[in-house]
Amino acid sequence: MTVSSIYLPRVSRIGAGASGELATVLTELGLSNPLLISDPYMLQCGYVQKLNDQLKRAGFAYGVFTGCVPDPTTDSVSAALNYWEQGQFDCVVALGGGSSIDTAKAVAVLAVHEGEMRDYKAPNPVPVGLPIIAIPTTAGTGSEATRVTVVTDTQTQEKMMCLGVGLMPTAALVDFELTMTMPPRLTADTGIDSLCHAMEAYVSRKANVFTDTIALAAMAAITRHIRTAYQQPDNREAREAMMLAAMQGGIAFSNASVTLIHGMSRPLGAFFHVPHGLSNAMLMPAVTAFSLPGADARYADCARAMGFASVTDNDQQAGRQLLDGLYQLNTDLAVPSPKQFGIDEQEYQRVIVTMAEQALASGSPNNNPLIPQQGQIEQIYQQVWA
Repeated sequence: MTVSSIYLPRVSRIGAGASGELATVLTELGLSNPLLISDPYMLQCGYVQKLNDQLKRAGFAYGVFTGCVPDPTTDSVSAALNYWEQGQFDCVVALGGGSSIDTAKAVAVLAVHEGEMRDYKAPNPVPVGLPIIAIPTTAGTGSEATRVTVVTDTQTQEKMMCLGVGLMPTAALVDFELTMTMPPRLTADTGIDSLCHAMEAYVSRKANVFTDTIALAAMAAITRHIRTAYQQPDNREAREAMMLAAMQGGIAFSNASVTLIHGMSRPLGAFFHVPHGLSNAMLMPAVTAFSLPGADARYADCARAMGFASVTDNDQQAGRQLLDGLYQLNTDLAVPSPKQFGIDEQEYQRVIVTMAEQALASGSPNNNPLIPQQGQIEQIYQQVWA
């Protein structure tokens, strides 16, 4: 029997108000001078101030950097690192979506080990750096429970995946109330990102008995609640379910790996600034159709977990119903094609070969049930265009 290596945050607080326990968790971990890393929107909506007030009341010294950008780059990470160098901080606290958490993870490594993020691009190892406390404000990336960060190299425009134990948060404070202000588009995109995490983890060649159960639970919760969260932003039951499923999806893929969807999604996002969850959504049905023959029983399990098929359907029927269900989900959540998103067709065609090369180089396609050739990846990019 194969031994699976499982990585999880050391401390997790999950539920309404969990972000209010930041000072308590810092004390529990023996930390005293955090650098809060966030973005302008979190500052504008008052979430940064709430953490500031909490830290002040508890008597902590701290710093605040709110210059994170969507889809972090090596330049934006450098800006955060420059701020870190101005203080005597002993940890980073990430408040925000995946971009802020990914930025904080990069700072945590570079602050101790120096170098550039490209030095830590997979398959290079990532050593342990500063303690990371992650407070997610979107229900999608699951980055609060993963040993992964993604940063775009400003020089090459490559979206680099970095993977290692040094990127696993020490603590995760998972407070669904922070997601109540998410707009519908962000709710849909981050929710489908979570769904991809769970489904890819389940069909991955690195799937294991630990991640299987978590992935199935996440898929079931997401497909049950995502439309409600999208249509009724103030629905607390749906928001709570989506937040937990996002963390479960993160745990699943971080310990079993993503596959072809994410491998193809990163270049699409890097070249055309498509939000990460949306680029996954654009690719999800077509990549699943390509991959289905490689793991029809596994995909059938996914279809049943998502409610697209029943236990009485055989695997082939369930596979077809899975594809129908994924296409319908994209329709219900108004997911555009690359063309509808506004990408220039000539530029899209020009970089398809490069995107396919970068997808393969990331290593993620090697975990896919069917391992694609470069030409097959190019064909899928063509297929999803319109």
